[in-house]
This record gives sequence, structure tokens and C-alpha cells, in this order.
Amino acid sequence: MSLSATGIIGMIILLILLFSRMPVGFVMAFVGFLGFGYVISFGAGMTMISKDVITSFASYDLSVIPLFVLMGQLAFEGGLATRVYAAAYNILGKRRGGLAMATIGASALFAAICGSTTASAATMATVSQPSVKRFKYDRGFAAATVAAGGSLGILIPPSIVLIVYGIITETDIGRLFAAGILPGVLLSILFISSIAVAVKIKPALGPIGMETSLREKMLSLLGVIDPLILFLVLMGGLFFGFFTPTEAGASGAFGVLIVLLFRKRLSWQKFLNALYATMRISCMVFIIVAGAIIFGHFLAVTRIPFDLAEWIEGLNLPHSITLAFILFVYVVGGCFMDSLGMILLTIPIFFPLIIAMGYDPIWFGVIVILIAEIGVITPPVGINVYVVQGVTKVPLEEIFRHIIPFFLALIVCMILMIVFPKIALFLPGLMR
Repeated sequence: MSLSATGIIGMIILLILLFSRMPVGFVMAFVGFLGFGYVISFGAGMTMISKDVITSFASYDLSVIPLFVLMGQLAFEGGLATRVYAAAYNILGKRRGGLAMATIGASALFAAICGSTTASAATMATVSQPSVKRFKYDRGFAAATVAAGGSLGILIPPSIVLIVYGIITETDIGRLFAAGILPGVLLSILFISSIAVAVKIKPALGPIGMETSLREKMLSLLGVIDPLILFLVLMGGLFFGFFTPTEAGASGAFGVLIVLLFRKRLSWQKFLNALYATMRISCMVFIIVAGAIIFGHFLAVTRIPFDLAEWIEGLNLPHSITLAFILFVYVVGGCFMDSLGMILLTIPIFFPLIIAMGYDPIWFGVIVILIAEIGVITPPVGINVYVVQGVTKVPLEEIFRHIIPFFLALIVCMILMIVFPKIALFLPGLMR
């Protein structure tokens, strides 16, 4: 059997196991080990898998993950989202659909201190529920808004998925963070615009909220000064080279801890909950990364990435057509797989091809993240929708039906990113 055929069979087995709902990290490690052992030798496979696991868990680069996860979990446990949401609502709430717009604004602000999409979605679903009931918003529309807003946690730094992409592709994480800022702002504006259009067409989706005084607006803005300053310090430190990503993560976690202690918003139990969630999430990410590295070694010995690049080059297709095909694979795959697992599974295959075609790895990282956002709100996986449904108890079909405007906003954002790549590359280009 040829090496390419072995690689293809291995990928088919991988997909079958993934569709059986087995953990993606263990599946990639298992198939990668068996495939590598078949091609080389099982003795070499044992050496490879033990080395890759130890190297992954001992990697200094990966230490940035638990630090930013801890930062987000402390913010989650300390209730920072409540103040952020109150500020966004006081400014936007009076408009028709203003509550939904405030949810997007609060999600964007909370994403700046929490790199987890599911944590953002769960938090905003809990915080927004009293207002949704009070102003008689359409429950499905409100839940869809929360699910879409939570997806901003993947794109706006500090994003755990961006960190992992940077580690796997050896791309500068600080520049990736900078690249996510303007697209994150653009997508937030597109989400808010889609809400405005939706309530214009069907006003019952988002009734007009309560007027707030200028004093209330100013007081609520004081509540977001802490997380805003923290975000600016971290991003500024990375932008001007004062921090490494790991130092930024440590500083961010320490900063959130100090803020919560000063405001007396963190009990001992909440602190332990944050530590436990950080350990669980970090171990999950580490296992997925280790599995992806093992599977990547299997693909390398089968030469599938290189054969694929040579085959596509031989077709003499325009690069835009090849890119469209790759993005289509990501969009379809994102509907069935966890976003992090999908990225780690496909990067070893597509990244060499992207580089060979001359595309910028930072720009491609942002594009992949946008597609991952599509995956977390579209069926059948749509993890954010399931998280929000678990909190709000709104039927899944109602939420998915109201996701359509946000799905279209993501498509528009992705098209703009492809047509105007400087949206992502402008800020990284200014870094030292």
C-alpha cells in the first residue's frame, strides 16, 4: 500500500471515530500512533508518542494557555460580566433591539478578558435573562444573540484558539492577538447591524427598552474601567514588546485577581472553582495539542500535505479558487467538529499549502478563526447554542432559526477580510 493511501485510510478512520463522539485529542493520538507505527515501526511509534506527549506538556510556549484561561475563569467567577453588561445596556438599551445590541457589546468587552467562547456564552446567557423576560424579548432571538456574541471570544484577544494556532504554526502570538482586534470590532458592528435590520423587519423581536439618564450612563461606564484598563495594558505591552505572551497572561490573571479582591467579589470557593476550571480546560487543550502533533507526524511520513500541495500546483488553478476550496472544507467541517479540534486536525494539511501560495499566516489564522465562529453557532454541533440552551431552556430549533442573521454577518465579515486583508494585518504591521 502506498504512503498516500495509508494516510487517506488513516484520515477516514479518524473521521469515523470523531463522528462516534470520541474525544478528539485521544482520537488523533490513537490514529497517529497506529499510522506512524504501520509506516515506520511500532517501536518508533512508541518513542514518537512518548516524546511528543512529554514535549507538549513541558512546552514553555503552552504555559500561556493556563494563564489566560485562569484570567478568564477568574473574571467569570468574579462577575465582571455583570458590570460590563450593565454599561452596554445603559448606553444601547433604549433603542429597538437595544437589549440584543447591548448583549453583543458586552460580549465583545467580556471577550477581551475571557478567551473562552463557551464561558462567554454561558455568562451572558445568565446575565441577560432577567432583562429578556422584563422587556418581553423574543426568547429565541435573545438566545441566538447570546450564542453569536459568545463566539467573539474566539476572535477577540486573548483567544485560546488563536494561541493554539500560533503555537502549532510557529506564528507570533502577539501579532495574532493584534490581528484579531480590528476584525473583532468589525464583526461586533456587523452583529449589531444585523440586529438592527432584524428588528426593523420584525419589531416584536426586540421591543424598545427603558430610558436611562446621563448620570446612570456615566456611572455604569465606571464599572468597565477595570477590565478596559487591563485589556489596554496587556495589548499595549504585547504591541510595544514589553510583554511576552506568557508574561501577559500572568499579568492579566494577577490583575483580575487584584481587581476582584479589591472589589470583594471573589470568595475562596469561587477562587477554587476558577482553579479547577482552569486545570480542566488547560488539560483538555494540552491533550488536543499533543494529539494533533502526533497525528501531524503521521501525516508527515505519509507525505500527504506535500503530495496535496504538488497536486494542486499541478492543476494550475488560481490561488483564489484553491483558497475557496480550503475555506469550504473548514465551513463544512466546523458544522460537525469542535472548532479547536478541527483547526488542529486540518492545519498540518492545509498550512503548508497556504504558505506555498504566498498567503500571510497571520491573516489566514484570523480567517480560520472566523470560520470556527461559524462552527460554534451552526448545527449540528453549534456548541454555543447548546450552552445557551442549557441556561435559557429555549428550544434548540428556535435558537438555530434566529441564528441566520448572525451567520450572514459572519459571512460578510469573512468576505471583507478576504477582499481587504489589511483589516487583519494593519495592527501587526505596526508592531516592533
